[in-house]
Amino acid sequence: MDIKNKKLFLLDMDGTLYLGNQLFESVTDFLALIKEKGGRYMFLTNNSSKSADAYVEKLGRLGIKAEPKDFFSSTEATIRYLLKNGYENKKIYAFGTRSFRKQLADAGLDITDKYAKDIDVLLCGFDTELTFEKLDDASRLLFDGVEFIATHPDWVCPTEYGSVPDCGSVCQMLTIATGKKPLVIGKPKPEMVYAALEVSGFKSEEAVMIGDRIYTDIACGVNAGIDTVLVLSGETTAEEAAKSDIIPSRICENVKEIYKEFAGK
Repeated sequence: MDIKNKKLFLLDMDGTLYLGNQLFESVTDFLALIKEKGGRYMFLTNNSSKSADAYVEKLGRLGIKAEPKDFFSSTEATIRYLLKNGYENKKIYAFGTRSFRKQLADAGLDITDKYAKDIDVLLCGFDTELTFEKLDDASRLLFDGVEFIATHPDWVCPTEYGSVPDCGSVCQMLTIATGKKPLVIGKPKPEMVYAALEVSGFKSEEAVMIGDRIYTDIACGVNAGIDTVLVLSGETTAEEAAKSDIIPSRICENVKEIYKEFAGK
């Protein structure tokens, strides 16, 4: 794979472009060069705790100019799935942040965050506002026999000091407690890449997925049939990559290494 021939760069964020509030070296130069060469970048994130507007604000603080149309999240992928499959007529317990619940409600879905006997679906996202009450509600609902859906399977979310439990870890905890497993949306499913290709107008051979998680970011690109670059700046280590059945097109230390190659340096 020659990175210089790529036009559409599908970028994970946490662990790929930054950790917490620390932007990695050469990220702004790389993004500017993509546009200078007539390409486009889009941010594909499994993080369902924030809206696109919140990400625009965060990236702005880090020095990256972005618009809501530049983002596609697991929340949006989940909303597409729910609306496509008739869930607008079902009552959904939204296990997640206030922002998560608002995005679902704004899409026309019937959302609650209180336990009730008439709930049809338990929908779990990355919940940075987690309480034991939510875990208790979720367990009761699963024992009631409701459907169980998760926005994404990420085990952890990287931070400046290490990692914190993400949606996958909380869902695993609920699975251990109840024996029920969720239907998972978002990366590694290929739909987010398909949507980005449709919106951008680029061909699959012109696209590349760049991320730090081999089991979500890289698997998503592989499942969608596009090239992939695994960066070792976040969750996945070189040792873990060597043992994985999921094979990226390339492995790079960080975005700086990709930028230097893209710039021909």
